Amino acid sequence: MATKIYIVYYSMYGHVEKLAEEIKKGASSVDGVEANLWQVPETLSDEILGKMSAPPKSDVPIIEPSDLAEADGILFGFPTRFGMMAAQFKAFLDATGGLWRTQELAGKPAGIFYSTASQGGGQETTPLTAITQLVHHGMIFVPIGYTFGAGMFEMDKVKGGSPYGAGTLAGDGSRQPSQLELEQAFHQGKYFAAISKKFKGSA
Repeated sequence: MATKIYIVYYSMYGHVEKLAEEIKKGASSVDGVEANLWQVPETLSDEILGKMSAPPKSDVPIIEPSDLAEADGILFGFPTRFGMMAAQFKAFLDATGGLWRTQELAGKPAGIFYSTASQGGGQETTPLTAITQLVHHGMIFVPIGYTFGAGMFEMDKVKGGSPYGAGTLAGDGSRQPSQLELEQAFHQGKYFAAISKKFKGSA
């Protein structure tokens, strides 16, 4: 039976979604792995989103908290708001109380990816503060560490991401994920899927 990897994200302007798509490619490149993209529900009204010039959502399905229990490993992605995950994603995690009571997610591998506006805007604090959500569910945090190799030490190009996971820098919103950032996302998907497959095989 295939190892199911869920890539669950919130993306207002598309930056996190692009990382998610690349992460899915990386995870799917591992034999015996089935990777699926999911969006968390939007909490803002269409009127507010219009005023924020947010583009229409893609047709990626909306996930329900109970769906998380079906996954063998989960990668969570979100943009940053003041150095922490966006409220939309926090609202989704706040709705997982039922899974917490039964510890349905305990022992499952979990990873994190993210987007910030600037280099000092939360590239490390965002995943660091998000780990508390995984801990309460008893999930096993899988960082990429420095497994991305030379790409982790790039100094001549602007690059998001950290040992915690793949990331991108959005600037004023016009900057899109660079090739290096997308390569890091692909690597995270592949690396995480391989580890999740080992966990399932030893269960």
